[in-house]
Amino acid sequence: MDAFSFFAAGILVYVAVAVFIFGTIYQIIRWRSRPASGIRQGMFPKPRSPGRFLKLGKDSFLFPWVLDTDRWMWFFVITMHLAGVGLFFGHTRLFGDPSFILSLVGEEGMNQLGGILGAGIGIFLFIAFTYFLIRRMKYPYKELSIPADYLLLLLILLLVLLGDHLRLTHPFELADYRAYMSSLTELKPAYPEAIAGSPAKWVLTGHVLTASMLLIYFPFSKLIHAVGTYATNLLRSE
Repeated sequence: MDAFSFFAAGILVYVAVAVFIFGTIYQIIRWRSRPASGIRQGMFPKPRSPGRFLKLGKDSFLFPWVLDTDRWMWFFVITMHLAGVGLFFGHTRLFGDPSFILSLVGEEGMNQLGGILGAGIGIFLFIAFTYFLIRRMKYPYKELSIPADYLLLLLILLLVLLGDHLRLTHPFELADYRAYMSSLTELKPAYPEAIAGSPAKWVLTGHVLTASMLLIYFPFSKLIHAVGTYATNLLRSE
């Protein structure tokens, strides 16, 4: 591993995970330390249990207010979240395959399924975030946007673009990615020979670097809503 890759795809990964964890904990503590308002902020009429929790689930996962405002935006938002979940579980293959799925489709089936879904999700996410970026540039959202909004979208777009490049142009073997992840968990970051000897290692290094930057930025950006949205929606349902 050259010096830059060792820093960007090694040392910075540990820093990013630490900042993400402790930054998120800090934000939660900061929220909880704020003095409670004496004013009831819930909506009237108050839903009865279990209606309250059904409303919490609806508001948190189906985004009905977005649907009421902009149906195209709702489509991209909800499918983007679903694609993100799929992407997360797809990346867990770097640590091993779920035994119950492996027993159903076999290793070759898992690789084919992962290739098709991974490529499809990556392409869709690029389209979705391009839509979000273009939407930000149009009235009236342009007047409501700040530089941090564009920075976040461009960072995610770069991350997705580099991932798509790896998936579609320079696909390494799953075993090579697993060897790299294993080196990280053993605190000895290193690329296996197949990656280290390939020009595409710079694409992978850029992908990991961008992912680390996003993790570092996460607790201090609008993405932190993923943690606070449930408490906010629960308050609205009271």
